[in-house]
Amino acid sequence: MSLREFVALGTSSQVPTRHRNHNGYLLRWDGAGFLFDPGEGTQRQFIMAEVAVPEVSRIFVTHFHGDHALGLAGIVQRLSLDRVPHPVEVFYPASGEKFYRRLVSSTIYHRTVNLVPRPISGKGGVVTEDETFTIEAWPLKHSVDTYGYRIKERDSVRFDKDKLAQSGVRGPQVGQLQREGKVELEGGEVVTLEDVTVPKRGAAFAFVMDTRPCPGALELVRDADMAVIESTYLDEHKLLARDHKHLTAREAATIAKEGGVRGTLVLTHFSQRYPSTKPFVAQAKEVFPRVKAVRDLDRVPLARP
Repeated sequence: MSLREFVALGTSSQVPTRHRNHNGYLLRWDGAGFLFDPGEGTQRQFIMAEVAVPEVSRIFVTHFHGDHALGLAGIVQRLSLDRVPHPVEVFYPASGEKFYRRLVSSTIYHRTVNLVPRPISGKGGVVTEDETFTIEAWPLKHSVDTYGYRIKERDSVRFDKDKLAQSGVRGPQVGQLQREGKVELEGGEVVTLEDVTVPKRGAAFAFVMDTRPCPGALELVRDADMAVIESTYLDEHKLLARDHKHLTAREAATIAKEGGVRGTLVLTHFSQRYPSTKPFVAQAKEVFPRVKAVRDLDRVPLARP
């Protein structure tokens, strides 16, 4: 079975700790590698996680604060060093164009990787799609231009065994039905794909970083099978969360609940003031039942619908 997992490469906020690296998150999805917010040290965290950097096929930067973007320079240079053969799209807020250019050209190196910049602006929606995924970006409410990302697998169909058996379609005819959408049986009866299949919902993943509660966050997490949401603060520091435009664990859980998250709420981006993440889970679970506070190098499976 193909691999679908979320790897937390770093889980700290502005200041790293002995146990938490700066931000960095990798979503491995059936051969695709989506890297989010590479902060300082992300290249080394790949080694610690025993994941190869060339797995990265797309990079997503929510905003250009250092703890979310300073590792981009090292990652790009490593992709060049490893001579990755595929193009790598980089999504980022268009208002940060000068920071993007500085980071990918910060030092001397021989660039071999084909970077494809995808600057984002506007009110939100689909930014790219292919035969497998639809990717959306929605604006968040932070102190600088910030976008969260939503990756949605395309819906498909699967065979209903009972319907298929009753239809009389057998052997090579099943393959023909898949390829052509219909097959003619002996006697002239035509069986279509719709006759013997049921809808199969594609999985959805949401990445919500550095924000206050806002409509964009709800758009990102709607019906998600996994929602990664920052929770920098606990309830006792909710005024700090408001002033610095971040979320508490309870606010993150409220977004998950109101957005109809189907699967797991993954909490991350913890302030250095908290030695333990257990209180984050406790406060979030008062609102939303399925919560995990990730530690560096944790792996969380992306459930199939």
